[in-house]
Amino acid sequence: MTAVASEVRKPSGSQAALEWSEIEVMAPQLARTMRRYLAQLATFLAPLSVVAADSVLRQFARWLLANTGVENVADIRRDDLEDFKVWLAARRGIKGDRLSPNTHRQRLRTLRAFFERIIEWDWPDAPPRNPVISGDIPPRPEPLPKFLDDRDAARLMAAARASNDPRDRLVVEVLARTGMRAGELADLEADAVVRIGDGHWLRIPVGKLRNDRYVPLHPELVELLGAWTAANLDHIRRYHRLVADHRGPLERHLIGRIVRRVGRACEVKVHPHQLRHTLATQAINRGMRLEAIAALLGHRSMEMTLIYARIADRVVADEYQAISAKIDALYGRELELPADYETTGMAKLRREAHARMLGNGLCTRPVELDCRMEAACETCSYFQTSVEFKPTLRRQRDHAEEHGQPERVALFEQLLERLDKEGA
Repeated sequence: MTAVASEVRKPSGSQAALEWSEIEVMAPQLARTMRRYLAQLATFLAPLSVVAADSVLRQFARWLLANTGVENVADIRRDDLEDFKVWLAARRGIKGDRLSPNTHRQRLRTLRAFFERIIEWDWPDAPPRNPVISGDIPPRPEPLPKFLDDRDAARLMAAARASNDPRDRLVVEVLARTGMRAGELADLEADAVVRIGDGHWLRIPVGKLRNDRYVPLHPELVELLGAWTAANLDHIRRYHRLVADHRGPLERHLIGRIVRRVGRACEVKVHPHQLRHTLATQAINRGMRLEAIAALLGHRSMEMTLIYARIADRVVADEYQAISAKIDALYGRELELPADYETTGMAKLRREAHARMLGNGLCTRPVELDCRMEAACETCSYFQTSVEFKPTLRRQRDHAEEHGQPERVALFEQLLERLDKEGA
């Protein structure tokens, strides 16, 4: 096995250039096609996505040169991919464990997209068919986000505030209170803090999902950022970054080291993205609507936000508590319910459950639980009603009044007024 088959890392900068030089010497056409493809990716993908694709293609090219006689992309066949899949499945990650399912999936998806695109683009060096089939891609795992419980979150915040380095506190508090990603924090521009109305907001730049957003700032963060800016104004102007001091601006890996260092001080194992999950979990546990959480975190679709609903499903928790008593009775022991169970547990939810009338049925959602789909149909641009539904709309309006829901009252009043005008 040649040197190309040695341990394949994820190099960057000069190391990546050195590896491409080695590949070009051994297989010029293979290298030209792959590097041309990466140049095309840079025209429509985010820089970090191009870097990830670069790493996968280099790894694949080095494996091909070490284990096959392939020197052109057009010569790659299905058998080569079968052998590569076996090799990839046996790979070890950075920590010595097997590659994570997500990493395994990402590398095969990247290769499939590479072949699919150059075939579609009709490049001369494209193979006659895509050697990576859809069945090669492992199903996407759907683990629940890892977050800090309230106790550990409080310990981490206390450790950050006790740090002798003001940058430590700033990094941890901004991540914990805004839910931004580490890369977004590193890219905050010097004028990211703006005043809108009576409040201060933070403009988070275009990031992973190629969208930017504004998030409200907690008063303590406003004060913290104000003190930081006053102390580091020259450095902020020099680097055009909000979180910069005499040591320079932040970057993602440095943010990770800062968060882990603060975590070690309070014996909490944590990484930056965990603070994002923690804020989302804290928010949903305390009644924040899913739409608002999605806007705060910059999610492109509600599917990305709904995963947090699986963590904080109060109905599941209360149903489980209720059924546990019956199961314990089956096993010959009584379950000791908390003293306030009748006012805070399933009994209260059952008593205060209400049936909200819908066009074709009833909603039996307990009053404690917010519904992200509240009156969704009636507010949809495709919704259409007519005069025969007026009795139902009146009952829905009256029902909303009885349950103190002014927004729904206004909605149904508007629909009724529209029907009255159309009938006039």
